[in-house]
Amino acid sequence: MQVLIAHNDLAARRLLEASLADWGYEVVVAGDGAEARQLLMAADGPQLAVLDWPIAGLDGAEFCAEVRRSKPGPYVFLLLLADEHSVSDVVHAIEAGADDYVRKPVDLQELKVRLNTAKKLLFLQRQLSSARDALRDQSTHDLVTGVWNRAALLDLLETELGRAKRQGTPVSVIMVDVDFFKLINESHGHAAADDVLRKVALTIRDSTRRYDSVGRYGGEVFMLILPGCDQVNAVAHAERLRQAISQIAVKAPTATVRATASLGVSVSDNEHRPDCYDLVQAAEMALAHAKQAGRNRVELKAAENLLTV
Repeated sequence: MQVLIAHNDLAARRLLEASLADWGYEVVVAGDGAEARQLLMAADGPQLAVLDWPIAGLDGAEFCAEVRRSKPGPYVFLLLLADEHSVSDVVHAIEAGADDYVRKPVDLQELKVRLNTAKKLLFLQRQLSSARDALRDQSTHDLVTGVWNRAALLDLLETELGRAKRQGTPVSVIMVDVDFFKLINESHGHAAADDVLRKVALTIRDSTRRYDSVGRYGGEVFMLILPGCDQVNAVAHAERLRQAISQIAVKAPTATVRATASLGVSVSDNEHRPDCYDLVQAAEMALAHAKQAGRNRVELKAAENLLTV
């Protein structure tokens, strides 16, 4: 683990540096408070800091508060080294964000124990952060395909429609339905069917721009949100997707499974600005028409007319 040492005394700093290196730490040294601030505030800066007190050139309590307020990335454990005359100031620093302190002159064995405790706390904090991120991901993403789930898609569409209204730009929605998915499931099993869904999701995601949104709307239906995409480009994009999906081949135990898709397109523009649910419903209507018309095709719901592509 990387540890920052900031100490005003050169001899004490070198002793600490040698001791921490012997204990297996990667040591980064700062000569004063300004340098310590610069190193700690870096996005990839050390997560553990041993700081002499007072920190040269800086108000210590404000320094700790600034780290807590402005530091990007993971939590930083701040361990202060203070003499008996500085303990009252250290209390203020701990209230401002410092984590622990060791009295000077420093007992190296005590410091080693405190650093080990800090490492364990940082490990637990990372575990909690990972668990929180996993829960957040599960609440917004489809477990089978890894793309956005329905609730997240509708939130994203609301956001994009609000932005489009302010900027006077279009938003397009494309619904993608894997053709005869029930037959794939019954003939080749759930594992093969899930593989088809994952492959379709990957194909769609690889065919979109970085600011487009792709999600599983439900069952074998996917939805794309295309900000700034007008009717002509949305239909063209849907046709490219249809062709790309028709190239999918998934190996199952009994056969190679091939997929096609039916696609429905709807567009919100300056003249026609439906709300989120109306825009989705229009895309669903276009999708239903594509399936009724023979599948493996693209249909557009534009204003009040359903146009064949």
